[in-house]
Amino acid sequence: MPRTSQALSDALTGQCAIARSLGVLSDSWSFLLLREAHLGRRTFAQFRDSLGIATDVLSARLDALVEHGVLEKVPYREPGQRTRYAYELTAAGSELKVVLIAMQQWGEAHLPREQGSAVLPVTRDGQHRVRASLVSAGGTIETNENVGFVRVTTP
Repeated sequence: MPRTSQALSDALTGQCAIARSLGVLSDSWSFLLLREAHLGRRTFAQFRDSLGIATDVLSARLDALVEHGVLEKVPYREPGQRTRYAYELTAAGSELKVVLIAMQQWGEAHLPREQGSAVLPVTRDGQHRVRASLVSAGGTIETNENVGFVRVTTP
């Protein structure tokens, strides 16, 4: 498992939800594994082959994502083979789709490629592209300029 700083380890129990999220999704491999899981990759070999990631790093990242409830291990067995495990998105992992879509949008806007994106978020029927938006509790789509952060202190 990659070494993490004490500050990042402490983030998992801290007050800030952003810091707690980073305690789980602490490196780029986590986000790439999530992307691949959303693209339908399920097995260790599929993740390894699609990302070219070292097996020790892959194993550590998958274990961490399972430990934090983002992925779950599900046994499967190919005919004539031993039982192995696939990795499936949990509800929490599926909810990270909006984060990946927001990252994809940001990358397209600020780090464009001439050929366009290699992965696009679309509706299940493939008919419409989707975007992440800022939506108020009342259901109004808000502009980026109209949304900010405030620090809240709790007793």
